[in-house]
Amino acid sequence: MIRRRSILQAGIGFAIGGPVSASLDKGRWDSAAGVLKNAAESGQLHAAAIHVQQGDRIFAQSFGAAQNTDAIFLLASISKPITISAVMTLYDRGEFHLDDAVQKFLPEFTGDGREDITMRQLFTHNSGLPDQLPQNAELRASHARLSAFVNGAIRTPLLFKPGTKYSYSSMGILLASEVSRRITGKSIAAFVDEVVCQRLQMKHSALGVGRLNPRSVMQCQVANAAPESGSGAPDTKSWDWNSDYWRKLGVPWGGAHGSVGDVSRFLSAFLHPDGTMLKRRTARMMVRNHNPPGMRSRGLGFDVGRNLGGPGNRADVFGHTGSTGTICWADPTSDTICVILTTLPSGAANPHPRNIAARHVAEAVG
Repeated sequence: MIRRRSILQAGIGFAIGGPVSASLDKGRWDSAAGVLKNAAESGQLHAAAIHVQQGDRIFAQSFGAAQNTDAIFLLASISKPITISAVMTLYDRGEFHLDDAVQKFLPEFTGDGREDITMRQLFTHNSGLPDQLPQNAELRASHARLSAFVNGAIRTPLLFKPGTKYSYSSMGILLASEVSRRITGKSIAAFVDEVVCQRLQMKHSALGVGRLNPRSVMQCQVANAAPESGSGAPDTKSWDWNSDYWRKLGVPWGGAHGSVGDVSRFLSAFLHPDGTMLKRRTARMMVRNHNPPGMRSRGLGFDVGRNLGGPGNRADVFGHTGSTGTICWADPTSDTICVILTTLPSGAANPHPRNIAARHVAEAVG
């Protein structure tokens, strides 16, 4: 039986400093919700949830196995801006500058041009580091600790001279989190909980599973999943997205779990920064492009611009997608946040229901 829950509410504290908008018409989002409803009822996706917010007005609905909008999903690469937000609280404290060499904090990060890699380049995916380690599957199959991935990332060959190209890099995010660990002495999971989840009252979120009830986490549909997650092969069950190992490891590039409402809270902290998590100027800086002309636009941990498919394909839209079938974006022009979380891997359907639904939201906003 398909369970669905929906809410349309105002002034309940989800918006952080957002202006009051005109009444949000529920019917405006019916086409987006209908895409997810149909995908769940047909069995294409196991669970999904949507959250659309303008000002202090919210529309949220859950589908399939997600019994309500507090359902917890594996966020995949939406974890990246969450992790980098935690790291940037150290920037606010003066612990590093964006153009500091990473080697300043990781002395063993030397040779092959590594000395030239800056903190900013880790955040914006032009460091030359690869996305995943060549030995990724072996590490996961052996249930390696996060420190083993760090050691591998420090030593893995660079793909190109730092700063010369864009190449999506989960390992860059990992080394940024290692800088944080060495400065604070705290695991990145504990630090994210302290400076992001607790400060923003994200009660249904954690890097890894943290204090969350593992039974409340939606099961990912691992068939046709990303190769680095095992692609649903039977011999990867001990380390795939649904495994206890992966959930507890809490990788900073893709191991966060959360609800649609919590992801919206997170985006609100950048759409209407109020100093709760980061200084206002730091929050604004993170969601603008930092890459040179001719290179794909990236903020600090965030994807920015037209790649997200936001309203009007505007350049100031910011957010991220995730390979588990997730997408989120915020549009400053229309004061809109859209969060769609599903259990269907992004590579398992083309077009994917998350993209179709997000497009309907963008078209409704205009």
